[in-house]
Amino acid sequence: MAERRRTSRQRNRIFEMLRETRGHPTARSIYDKVRRQFPDLSLGTVYRNLGVLVKQGLVNRLDFGGTFDRFEARILPHHHFVCERCGAVSDLDIPVDQSLTKKLCAATGLDATRHEIRLYGVCEACRRKANDRASRGKGAR
Repeated sequence: MAERRRTSRQRNRIFEMLRETRGHPTARSIYDKVRRQFPDLSLGTVYRNLGVLVKQGLVNRLDFGGTFDRFEARILPHHHFVCERCGAVSDLDIPVDQSLTKKLCAATGLDATRHEIRLYGVCEACRRKANDRASRGKGAR
């Protein structure tokens, strides 16, 4: 029998906040935002509610190799870009080639159900900062 959980205003607000953002916040940043509405909210409650939402399939937990997991409410298959300078994570709005999973399984003998592509590099904001610093340095000579 499936585990039933009562809904809570806090969990609903956490889920709403995730649906309203295109970002990939950490539990701490979710806590900081939701706590404005629920001053007695604890970080542990945020973690527990995120766990419930992940278990229910409403939210994805993302591990990008950093110290903290990130979360998103966009659960349809998509790819990500991770900035190696600032750590920003963004969605790549390009079609997911569902046949790639089948091709990889055929080539490796594995039995996978999905795939995810992550691109790593430098985001536009960090590139602009680097270009600004470089152009200021040239003018100082």
